[in-house]
Amino acid sequence: MSNLFNSNNDTTKDAQSGATGAAKTATSTVGNTVGGLTNTLGGVVGAAGRGVGETVDGATGGAGRPVGDGVANVGTGAENAGQDVSKGVKDAGEWKSS
Repeated sequence: MSNLFNSNNDTTKDAQSGATGAAKTATSTVGNTVGGLTNTLGGVVGAAGRGVGETVDGATGGAGRPVGDGVANVGTGAENAGQDVSKGVKDAGEWKSS
């Protein structure tokens, strides 16, 4: 009877933690999946950019080197951006704050 008027009883806490736990599990799964895909896509774009840049360097010699380096740098930038987005999505999925 002593908990009759207490709104913070164990039943309320269990219901809240159950719903929160389910939401965290769902968002974590989605966050990790999207984050992994974003990281993979960034890696592919980065590798492709560096490959094209090296190809331009090799095919044109010194004259095309600035263009080849620029393409490679854009690819690396895209890869780094993908990694940053991936980390943010994973952290959000795990309900982490920065």
